[in-house]
Amino acid sequence: MAYPNTKLYIGGEWSDASGGKTLDVVNPINGEVIGNVAHASRTDLERAVQAVASGFKTWSATSAFERYKVIRRAASLLRDRLEDAARLLTTDEGKPLSESRLEVNSCADLLDWFAEEGRRTYGRVIPSRGVSIQQYAVKDPVGPAVGFTPWNFPMSQIVRKLGPAISAGCSIIIKGPEEAPAAPAVLFQCLHDAGVPAGVVNLVFGTPSEISEFLVPHPVIRKVSFTGSVQVGKHLASLAGLHMKRVTMELGGHAPVIVADDANIDAATTALVAAKFRNGGQVCISPTRFLIQTNVHDEFVDSFVKKTKALKVGDGLADGVQVGPLINERRRAAVESLIEDAVSKGAKIETGGHRIGNSGFFFEPTVLTGVTTEMRAMNEEPFGPVALVKSFSDLGEAIEEAGRLPFGLGSYAWTSSASNARRLAQGVQAGMLSINHIGLGLPETPYGGVRDSGYGYEGGSEALEAYMNTRFITHDAN
Repeated sequence: MAYPNTKLYIGGEWSDASGGKTLDVVNPINGEVIGNVAHASRTDLERAVQAVASGFKTWSATSAFERYKVIRRAASLLRDRLEDAARLLTTDEGKPLSESRLEVNSCADLLDWFAEEGRRTYGRVIPSRGVSIQQYAVKDPVGPAVGFTPWNFPMSQIVRKLGPAISAGCSIIIKGPEEAPAAPAVLFQCLHDAGVPAGVVNLVFGTPSEISEFLVPHPVIRKVSFTGSVQVGKHLASLAGLHMKRVTMELGGHAPVIVADDANIDAATTALVAAKFRNGGQVCISPTRFLIQTNVHDEFVDSFVKKTKALKVGDGLADGVQVGPLINERRRAAVESLIEDAVSKGAKIETGGHRIGNSGFFFEPTVLTGVTTEMRAMNEEPFGPVALVKSFSDLGEAIEEAGRLPFGLGSYAWTSSASNARRLAQGVQAGMLSINHIGLGLPETPYGGVRDSGYGYEGGSEALEAYMNTRFITHDAN
């Protein structure tokens, strides 16, 4: 399949940028330019705002049941086009084809879930204090929205914004990932072919700061959603706050994993190796700080390292590959720098720790033991294939370390004790905690963080609430 250049999708039509400007798309397997993506100009952004305003008028006046049918149709089309979308996703972003297939399927599942929830955005009648008075609350779509999405999950992170928006009756502009634009274009074509009216969904690419500085304060836009770094998220949240815009922020994490000495170590390491090195560790909820109780520390490390060494690294399109390249040279250099810093301060490399080859952006799955809180990797999100292992003696000590950093997105724990599980559930301050399995990110469950990891949710029924206003109406019949 030839790699397609990606255009802008505005007002129901695909188009080049008005000035003809494009950005190169680089294949992380070999570092070669494989195509380009249109770079939106100010004129294109103004056109997108006009389109999203017009789309909102049409879509908000469409019944929830009709919206449901269109969105479900798009989900079905996406499943039909699974293989093409997955191969483009792997080509752009590098993750193994098996993971890309899972991402595409998850997008269809998310669309189905949000479509169903859109049919159930009930208001309520409130008993009044007078017989002639009626009181009720209604839910209305908040208005045109804008979503800023990252490259690490170039399709599903779009759907986590677009899905609840259009299910609630909003229209939306998505600022897509320039590093991985082709698979998102497949998603938008599915929405187009399913019959989503012109202007309801729009896709632009370009310079992130230029797009955000124009769209976030624009009076047409009433809702902002962003997934990305804490620093950028805080800036956009403050910008939106100046204009009283609704905001959902899914920001960075540094996910702790607490393994108690009564845990099933084999089950824990099997699940955690898969979760840690999924997408090369380039996942906001990737397990990162492995806090292992002293009595099982060595057993855990032996098992975890053995399973890490067995992972097959390579071209994500090749059979059997479990770990692909990092997205670019900047990310690989950042990971390398964190490891070098840790080793210089006493950490031990149990496996990995080095670049692989001279072509592409590959890096060995890495396990470090003997880490301390003075090391940069224990304070900065590695966002790469690095597991940091630290021992603890008492569960309270582990809970304290889990909450030491200002992040609070994903977290994990393994224990066979119901008492420990309750203590962890109460003590670990994160938006999501998964105990004895990897259970985060399902369509029907809340997905989001606390503290510096953001606020608001992009899963479950909570996701739609962010795109709706609740209005109270009272009427005296006398």
